[in-house]
Amino acid sequence: MNLKLRLTILSFLQFFVWGAWLITMANFWFGTKHWDGAQFGAVFGTMGIASIFMPTITGIIADRWVNAERIYSVLQILYGAVLFILPHAETPNSFFSIMLVAMCFYMPTIALTNSISYTILKNSHLDVVKDFPPIRVWGTVGFIVAMWITNLTGNKATEGQFYIAGVAAIALGIYALTLPKCPPQKLIDKNAPLSEQLGLNAFKLFGNFKMALFFLFSMLLGAALQLTNAYGDVFLSEFAHFPKYANSIVVEKSTIIMSISQISETLFILAIPFFLRRYGIKKVMLISMLAWVLRFGLFAYGDPVNGLWMIILSCVVYGMAFDFFNISGSLFVETTTDKKIRSSAQGLFMMMTNGFGAVLGSYIAGWAIDKFFTIKFTTASELSSYLETTPTDSTFIEILKNSFNAVVNPDGTLSNVVMVKNWPHIWLYFAGYALIIAVLFGVFFKHKHSAEDVKNITH
Repeated sequence: MNLKLRLTILSFLQFFVWGAWLITMANFWFGTKHWDGAQFGAVFGTMGIASIFMPTITGIIADRWVNAERIYSVLQILYGAVLFILPHAETPNSFFSIMLVAMCFYMPTIALTNSISYTILKNSHLDVVKDFPPIRVWGTVGFIVAMWITNLTGNKATEGQFYIAGVAAIALGIYALTLPKCPPQKLIDKNAPLSEQLGLNAFKLFGNFKMALFFLFSMLLGAALQLTNAYGDVFLSEFAHFPKYANSIVVEKSTIIMSISQISETLFILAIPFFLRRYGIKKVMLISMLAWVLRFGLFAYGDPVNGLWMIILSCVVYGMAFDFFNISGSLFVETTTDKKIRSSAQGLFMMMTNGFGAVLGSYIAGWAIDKFFTIKFTTASELSSYLETTPTDSTFIEILKNSFNAVVNPDGTLSNVVMVKNWPHIWLYFAGYALIIAVLFGVFFKHKHSAEDVKNITH
């Protein structure tokens, strides 16, 4: 089989096994398990927790002792096995613990996929800069395909999403063993200080005000990056609570609608060189932050009928919001750090965004949604008014029974308290948060545009 095709399959499956449940897990959590938002924020934060330490540990093992493709294979198989256990968790705490184990196995494989691909391409005398991007883009395609499969098979709110990912992950782990060998490079002297072996030298960058400020903003924006992954699909799905939207395409095909965001990613990647060359790194990062404001704001005012264009446009804007910061931020690190610590510095950037930032965002967002943006209803009249219908509407009665496991008592009260998330206000507050970050970044972060910063990706 063609070498680049083999790596394309690797990239496709790498993100397929994540996309099968990442966007739809909230539907399983809220719609099937009926657990609360604060606990969900903690579960979604397991990705950030794992990202803080696991990539570093597995990177050291792959650099010093074990072939990268072998440790990758073991991690994927273990990840797949844990996914089969995950749906059987009976409490939020046990689900959190099992998910944390799954993420400790999965998150380091993202970096390992890149390392394996780079090594194989270089060993085959191929051009990494030219040949890797077309391979990596199939990872996003894999993510999209997994989302579509989960939605079209009716598994977006069931344990089936985890089984789909689990089977694919185990298959991926076995497939990885067929790839060309990627032995340890052993570039770090075994007698080097422990701090150097662990890649901790990069932490001295916090002593530089400009770099410290950059990492701070990376963490703050990282808190926003995962919010739509965590809540986007359940937001669209919960339009089903409104009788007038219950049978809309947005409700029935929410995951496919959300996949527009990933499709947009693949398109905006192509636009990055132009924007970087024209506006420079700081302005591109600022554009990303403003795009997040637009992303959240459009969600706040969108609906499945008259506001459908807002929902779709929000998904399109996501590509700019996500790609522009990640690529330009990575390039900033690449062009402003010493080559001896550049790889560690890139790891630090990822740790601040996908690690501490993701944990911060997940926990605070989950707590805030549960505390301030979840409305409790005890009477049918109040709930029906909020859902823009009447207490006697047949669709409302059906929704009440199927979605909230409640009925209307003879006196008009509900058989149990019904909790509904106020999504417009949630998204508006998220938009306000992103706007504050954008303004502070524009004022305090100083960086002069240089054509040299972007020549490596514009040619």
